[in-house]
Amino acid sequence: MSSAAPPARWFDIFLTAAAPLIWGSTYLVTTEFLPPNVPLLSAVLRTLPVGLLMLLCLRQLPAKGWWGKISLLGMLNIGIFQALLFVAAYRLPGGVAATVGAIQPLVVVLLGWAVLKARTGMLSWIAALCGLTGVAMLVLGPAAKLDFIGVAAAATGAFAMACGTLLTKKWLPPASAMVLTSWQLTAGGLFLLPLALLFEPLPAHLSLTNIFGYIWLGLIGTGLTYVFWLRGVMKMPATAVTTLSLLSPLSATVLGALVLQQKLTLLQSAGMVLVLLGVWLGQRTSVVVPPSAQAKLKVSN
Repeated sequence: MSSAAPPARWFDIFLTAAAPLIWGSTYLVTTEFLPPNVPLLSAVLRTLPVGLLMLLCLRQLPAKGWWGKISLLGMLNIGIFQALLFVAAYRLPGGVAATVGAIQPLVVVLLGWAVLKARTGMLSWIAALCGLTGVAMLVLGPAAKLDFIGVAAAATGAFAMACGTLLTKKWLPPASAMVLTSWQLTAGGLFLLPLALLFEPLPAHLSLTNIFGYIWLGLIGTGLTYVFWLRGVMKMPATAVTTLSLLSPLSATVLGALVLQQKLTLLQSAGMVLVLLGVWLGQRTSVVVPPSAQAKLKVSN
């Protein structure tokens, strides 16, 4: 016998939504503040320092038997996702990269049956498709430049994080969101470090602008936001969480208008409304899970 998961509290929704809203600044910061063409190094500097700092302050390591799972979650949610995110950010206009990444809710809906053994209602499909269409209206147009490597990187990164979100939901690691963030940032950063040293030259120097950009992305855009995000993953239905990721391209578009003086068209304004509708529908989805998963969810809450 199974029952529908209860709706998430508004506080959980707002706190989780803060993460993708802040993540929307990644594309602007990458193009305006960071040194060019160093996606792996940028991913390392965004994740590893703050992960080690949090690990040092919290002084808590995974229990025996969890090291493999935490390493895999760190690779999916942090290592692979962040590296490919920066590849896409360097090779594509921010809006295009964000649009490709908006496939994540659809991936979660498709993989939810296999990973969480959940039956996802039609409303989840509508929310994901509605949000994806709205994002496309926001950022795609005749001037959009499509680079195959950039598009493939953005799609693969979104797929990796969707898998990581579902596995986090399935396994429910026995730790707070802050501790889990420190583990994953450290694991993902250590995975990326040798790749960055092997495949990318180190910049001759970092300007104050570069340093400020990495500090923002590390402390605020990663350390703080992943605590909010993972907390939401552990407390809310997977489809409800991932539809909130649609707020990232919305945020990127608004920042482009405010900071880079990019004017919004009527189509983009309609896209904003459609994205918000997809996010709202996503919070009203009903996901049916088996009793064993329900028991785990009750323990985590």
